[in-house]
Amino acid sequence: METRSERKSWTVQKEDIHAELAEMMELTPEEKTLLSELEGGAEKQAEALTEDFYSRLLAHENTAEYFEGEDMSERHAMIADWFVDLFSGEYGQEYVAQRLKIGHVHVQIGLPVRYPLSMIDVIMQHGRTVAEQSASPDAAEEAFQKVLSLDIAVFNQAYEDRQLKHLANLVGGERLARRLLTGVGD
Repeated sequence: METRSERKSWTVQKEDIHAELAEMMELTPEEKTLLSELEGGAEKQAEALTEDFYSRLLAHENTAEYFEGEDMSERHAMIADWFVDLFSGEYGQEYVAQRLKIGHVHVQIGLPVRYPLSMIDVIMQHGRTVAEQSASPDAAEEAFQKVLSLDIAVFNQAYEDRQLKHLANLVGGERLARRLLTGVGD
């Protein structure tokens, strides 16, 4: 199998990430409307989500340490707002920029990516509960899964950006860093 030394995907950065992911997710205007109609239901579900979310995180020593000395009411409000935004119906560049910012904060505090990703089932469960309130629950759940997938992709992009930046600084350039990461030339 031939290994490529360059990939088109390597050139997609910053604002272009949104366009690429939006195209890949194939989120239709109808799905956006369906989700936006459920925003009120998401607001009502947000408290139960935050309770389940932080109960799990605080029950484990390795994740609980990230909340020592933190104002948990502020954390609850932040995760509640994030959850409700999943049902906003607006998933443009501003939405992606905000999600990248959240991801970068997780990177800056040194939170291993495995911890936020291990919480996806909690978010999915509560998203499903909201989707069930729709006149078209199956379509609403499918749309919610797409938006959550978008968030996961953007969140992971924040981690990749940080790692790539550090490696590029060490080796003198992003192209070389990407080549090293992929093992091209081995």
